Amino acid sequence: MVLKTYLQYRLTLLNHNQMELKKINKDAELLQELIINNKDIDGFYGDGKNIPEIAEIPIKHDFADQVYLRQMTMEKDQVVVGAIHNHKHIWFLMKGKITVNDNGEIIDHIAPCYMVSEPGSKRIIYAHENSIFVNIHKNPSNTKDIKKLEKEIVSMTMGEFNKKNN
Repeated sequence: MVLKTYLQYRLTLLNHNQMELKKINKDAELLQELIINNKDIDGFYGDGKNIPEIAEIPIKHDFADQVYLRQMTMEKDQVVVGAIHNHKHIWFLMKGKITVNDNGEIIDHIAPCYMVSEPGSKRIIYAHENSIFVNIHKNPSNTKDIKKLEKEIVSMTMGEFNKKNN
C-alpha cells in the first residue's frame, strides 16, 4: 500500500480512546488535515502532497515478476492515513490487530487475514498492537523505481484519481 501520509499518532497526546478514534476516523480528510496542520508536533508526519519516509513506520519493498509487494510495520497505537488506491489489489495483515477505516467502513482485523481493496480505497489504519501490513500490487513494467510505482498505484487527491481512472 502506498501511503499519502505516515504518522505516529500519540493517543496519550490527544487523550483519545479507541471509540473516540473511530469517531475521528469517519472523516479521513479531517484527520489528514489535522495531521498536516500539526506536523511540527513530534509524531505527526506528512504534507498531504508526498509520501514521506518515516523511520518509525518502516516500509519494505520486494518484487516478483510483474508484482510489487509493500510491507509496512506499525507499532501499537500508530495511525496511518493512506493515499487513494488507483487499482484493485490485495492486502494482508500478517501480524497484529488493526482497525481499518476504508472510505467510512470501519472493520477490525486480527492476523492472519486478507482483504481485496477496490479502486478509490483510502484507508486509515490504527494498530491496536504491533502489526505487519502487506499490500500486493500489479507491476506490469517490472520497474523497481518506487516513485514511479507510487505515481501508478495511488493518487493524492480525488481529482487526480478521477483523471487517472476515467
